[in-house]
Amino acid sequence: MKKVVLPIFPVLVSIIFFACSQHNLGTYVLTSPSPALDRIQQRGELVVGTAAGMPPLNMTNKDGEIIGLDADLSRYLADAMEVKLRLVPMAFEDLLPSLEAGKVDTVISGMTMTAYRNRRVAFVGPYLISGKGLLTRQATLAAINNPNAIDLAEVRLTALAGSTSADYVRTVTPRAQFVPAQDYDVAVKMVIDGRVDAMVADQPICLISVARYPDQGLLAVIAPLTYEPIGIALPPNDALFMNLVGNFLTVLQDNGTLGRLKDQWFQTGDWWGQIK
Repeated sequence: MKKVVLPIFPVLVSIIFFACSQHNLGTYVLTSPSPALDRIQQRGELVVGTAAGMPPLNMTNKDGEIIGLDADLSRYLADAMEVKLRLVPMAFEDLLPSLEAGKVDTVISGMTMTAYRNRRVAFVGPYLISGKGLLTRQATLAAINNPNAIDLAEVRLTALAGSTSADYVRTVTPRAQFVPAQDYDVAVKMVIDGRVDAMVADQPICLISVARYPDQGLLAVIAPLTYEPIGIALPPNDALFMNLVGNFLTVLQDNGTLGRLKDQWFQTGDWWGQIK
């Protein structure tokens, strides 16, 4: 990936760190009101939690490297902060508990900003607008425009455990049989193998899955069923860190970098051969 240099933002970060620290007899004394920034600066590393199985947002390639839009955003953020990046893969449902426990500094993993989640952690964004979609091999299901059509006891649905898609299945289609999946590769395989009738997921993931498996007869609902703003999750009660990441995201949007990254991961399939 061609790296886009963001010369302004590292200066902003340096100013923030300088204003929140002081030198005393050669000893660096941290006085920042941001525990997260202190921790990141001390270790020289930004630790980002991600599911690593939500293409094209985050996924693991054949070499074990995490790639995707979320991985690129994480890398740009670490570069802007002038620290190293460590991506920590984990089950989606473990991401927010890990953030709350301080095991990761932030979560960048296709996470929808909801009121429930926002009561637990802070969010910056959105950096992407999505919506619930349906992946299936059945033409009748792919043609639905009302979720009531799949709210039937004989319909088997899968969704990522701990996701808003899982919440959607439970609340909007309570009569359907729900089979949770740990990652999207498992969920898509359930659809292909006929173990479930459909997968509920963010629409881009459904559309990408159709393109990834052209010979499996997969179909996706064209119109999104919901509105899903995707954001960056941050520790609560850390206004300085939230301000820093918010400014970073604004720069990426305003200089066109975010748009180019979206085109790279959503408009081309150059990366398909890299993943497992």
